[in-house]
Amino acid sequence: MADDSDLERTEPASGRRLDEARSKGNIPRSRELNTFVILMAGGAGLMIMGPKLANGILDLAHQWFTFNQVSLADPNLMWKRFIDTAISMIGLFMPLLVVLLIAVLAAPLAIGGWLFSVEALQPDFGRLNPLKGLTRVFSVNGLVELVKALAKTLVVGSVAYWVLMGKKTEILSLAAEPISGSIPHLANMLAWTFILITGAMALIVSLDVPFQLWEYYRKLRMTKEEVRKESKESEGDPMIKGRIRALQREAARKRMMAEVPKADVIVTNPTHYAVALVYREKEMRAPRVVAKGSYLLAQRIRELGEEHHIPILQAPPLARALYKHTELDQEIPSALFAAVAEVLAYVYQLRSYNSGAGDMPQKPADLQVPEGMDFEDTE
Repeated sequence: MADDSDLERTEPASGRRLDEARSKGNIPRSRELNTFVILMAGGAGLMIMGPKLANGILDLAHQWFTFNQVSLADPNLMWKRFIDTAISMIGLFMPLLVVLLIAVLAAPLAIGGWLFSVEALQPDFGRLNPLKGLTRVFSVNGLVELVKALAKTLVVGSVAYWVLMGKKTEILSLAAEPISGSIPHLANMLAWTFILITGAMALIVSLDVPFQLWEYYRKLRMTKEEVRKESKESEGDPMIKGRIRALQREAARKRMMAEVPKADVIVTNPTHYAVALVYREKEMRAPRVVAKGSYLLAQRIRELGEEHHIPILQAPPLARALYKHTELDQEIPSALFAAVAEVLAYVYQLRSYNSGAGDMPQKPADLQVPEGMDFEDTE
């Protein structure tokens, strides 16, 4: 029986799952935050531009409701006046509309960011299912929305009552002011009242944003089985990866063995290790390792060397040092230059002897390997 814990969504969403959700238009959102930002921007705009708007409206009203005999007799002039007044009204409110547009675009950046998803625009007929609708209504999210609505009503209503009661005398005094002064006064009062009432929503927003983030990531949690499956899909099946690595090692081994016939000398342990070296004076700064191996691989290197008449020199300390401190197709360490130089000198003398020139060279013995580079084979 499968472990029950594998069926529980206890693991946080992976980056891939979050990307998939975002591509489908599923991102965290707080309607309360968006509404708060837009209303506060509108309130600030009213507070700054309120008097100017009020005076502009007074001027337009004065122009609209001022008639003469010519305008009353010609309906076309009335229509032209209406068009001119409408254009002036749009121009008067345009700065406030620009502020609101900026707020609408900036609000999503606070949580979730901007997103345009074609998939999110596709119709979802599952939303028409009444059973699913009832499930959403009686879900935890539905309960939270109900609590938020009640809280908004209570908080905003209480603040509105407190603000209006505090300005009761000021509101009643507007009736005694001349209209040219009462309208800007009223606009300023409305702006401050609007900001204070809207500011009360900050309490709702401070609770809603963390909840929306928590709910969003909770819904995207994964089971342990989903995490394992995604890991396999992204990184590959371990068995397949092991097989690929084995094939890669085999291919690298074949390439290495193909370089053995090009070697100048093979240094052996004599049986545990074998390292093939090559040196081209005009092409290389130092001798380079073209093949190395231990045990069966070392035996195969020696066999290939014998088949292609490559000199094989038994120098256990040097063989062990070369095997431990070098990599394939890399130059030997500078600390081993002196010992390898003796080996190459022997190889060059041997070539001369085999070609009929010179005497049979003596194999180098007691090659000096710096302390710490050799290691004793204990197997």
